[in-house]
Amino acid sequence: MDKKNMQPDFFVVKALEDGVNVIGLTRGTDTKFHHTEKLDKGEVMIAQFTEHTSAVKIRGKAIIQTSHGELTTE
Repeated sequence: MDKKNMQPDFFVVKALEDGVNVIGLTRGTDTKFHHTEKLDKGEVMIAQFTEHTSAVKIRGKAIIQTSHGELTTE
């Protein structure tokens, strides 16, 4: 499959409290924070992994939905 035509799955983060941080981490030999969003209770963020983002860290109480299932942070 052509890499240009691949579309990574989307994931959804729904904040269960004010001040939930969604932090994007870079790809490569040195993993670094490159983007941060702050969500308040009830706010939803829809995102996907990219050629620059290889991981996401979520700080705070939230529901995360992916094509693999749903989980809730503690």
